Amino acid sequence: MREVLSLLAFFLFFLSRSLNYASVEKEKTLAMIKPDGVSGNYTTQIKSIILESGFNIVREKMLQLNEETVAHFYAEHSGRSFFPNLMKYMTSGPVYIMVLEKLNAIFDWRNLIGPTDSRKAKVSHQNSIRAICGLDSERNCVHGSDSPQSAAREISFFFGEISGDAGSIHDEL
Repeated sequence: MREVLSLLAFFLFFLSRSLNYASVEKEKTLAMIKPDGVSGNYTTQIKSIILESGFNIVREKMLQLNEETVAHFYAEHSGRSFFPNLMKYMTSGPVYIMVLEKLNAIFDWRNLIGPTDSRKAKVSHQNSIRAICGLDSERNCVHGSDSPQSAAREISFFFGEISGDAGSIHDEL
């Protein structure tokens, strides 16, 4: 009986250790520091906040977007009244684009950047990135993917396809 209990205890110990170290896939999301964040010299501060919040920056690059690229990236907003201002804003200077990775990356990044309207963020989310460097709902300093589907599309748009291995991203722009 003692041998059965010892064997059972060993099995339960092994099982609990295996569950604790089970492979949990990290999520990826796209983060963009918009022209006002880059020109306002917030890039270093934002990257520090990202790293201090437990994200890994898998890939990053600076780009100057043209109207065609902006129109394609924000195509779902093309019929909205703010679209012409968005086009002008997003082509006004370089953007800094990153692929972030961690567990719950999309939710955590969206939480870290705060509400879309930076004026609201300054009141309700005072430590958010948009409260720190955004001005309003149009000039809000940063972008974050809002779903796993958007993250996959946006990452692919700027960096090409990404496999499960963070090291295999192919630039296509």
